[in-house]
Amino acid sequence: MEQFNNVENPAHYCDGNIECIDAMVSAKGKVKTEAFCEMNVFKYLWRCDKKNGLEDMKKARWYLNKAIELREQIAREEDEKHFTRWKDGEPMAM
Repeated sequence: MEQFNNVENPAHYCDGNIECIDAMVSAKGKVKTEAFCEMNVFKYLWRCDKKNGLEDMKKARWYLNKAIELREQIAREEDEKHFTRWKDGEPMAM
């Protein structure tokens, strides 16, 4: 049985085994989903003192971590486009 909580894995953002954030990446791509995550960081920090306090700060952290994860994936994919061959253990630009 899957554990749900309001920050890491809210039940209302899952449909079966698919999380909404993963569906967003599939439908709209990593760049747009990263921007969405950045805006959610802004939103949750903006409202934290007026609404859910620490829980909103934790949600902001979750979205920041997701944005970082996506940015790192995007950077790796860009690197792979530019460095497809290796010589003596070093990438060669194509």
